[in-house]
Amino acid sequence: MYARIIGTGSYLPEKILTNDDLSKLVDTSDAWITERTGIRERRVAAEGEKTSDLALAASRKAIEAAGISPSEIDLIIVATTTPDLIFPSTACILQQKLGIPGCPAFDVQAVCSGFLYALATADNFIRAGSSRCALVIGAEIFSRILDWSDRTTCVLFGDGAGAAVLKRDQVPGVIATELHADGRYTDILRVPGNVAEGAVKGKPYLEMDGPAVFKFAVKALGDAAESILASQRVAKTEVDWMIPHQANLRIIESTARRLDLPMSKVVVTLPYHGNTSAASIPLALDTAVRDGRVKKNDLLLLEGIGGGFAWGSALVRW
Repeated sequence: MYARIIGTGSYLPEKILTNDDLSKLVDTSDAWITERTGIRERRVAAEGEKTSDLALAASRKAIEAAGISPSEIDLIIVATTTPDLIFPSTACILQQKLGIPGCPAFDVQAVCSGFLYALATADNFIRAGSSRCALVIGAEIFSRILDWSDRTTCVLFGDGAGAAVLKRDQVPGVIATELHADGRYTDILRVPGNVAEGAVKGKPYLEMDGPAVFKFAVKALGDAAESILASQRVAKTEVDWMIPHQANLRIIESTARRLDLPMSKVVVTLPYHGNTSAASIPLALDTAVRDGRVKKNDLLLLEGIGGGFAWGSALVRW
């Protein structure tokens, strides 16, 4: 048995924060941000809006697109770095909001590669016969872990959620997944603070060594893409769409060049979403599905990297 994606959905908060808006907060400009990252604007969650709320809106759209009843879902996995609470999991909170108690529900924390980790987990549950219909979500509110006086990080991230429904099928949908991690690089992209003894200990904001992250990401993503294609004996020319993690346009372009893929075969939502971490791949996937770019039988290459470092790739037949 295989897992096939039968429906996608996404949600973006209403508030739009443009580069010009950011120039009023920190010493930056639209030209500076666009030239270095490709980002023009991002969304910011409203006060009181929670990660589970974003996940709920995206999930409902994915369930509707799949044409199923919520009661058919027997597994919920939420990839997030910004959960509602320390515990219970955002997946359990989402399960309550969907009104479908009883099935397994848990979070996965692999930062920007979280959706790939969640997708691979759901795929293996279905292949093992432990699930028939899984709901996989990437949802983030990164705006709440940013230092808005740090122009090197606050310009990069946005809030949002993307979801996919996977169902058991005799025809391969998720062809293969590959996951990797290297904990030696924990210090160059992290939030070092934590909650202890009733207080926040350490800095509760994102820290990043930009040049080091860029260098590692370019090589790791290229290697991951080539590795999964080689393992499945798939030629680069067979890929219809690359749907990458939306972190930086220069990283995306570099990976495309390494695979000899024209940018016309790459789904890019970064200019209007920013880096939405675990939500970026499912957001981009849903965008391309709904605007008609992704068609039946298309071969999709998904790939992403996040703090940890954790990274991975997936080959999906639509």
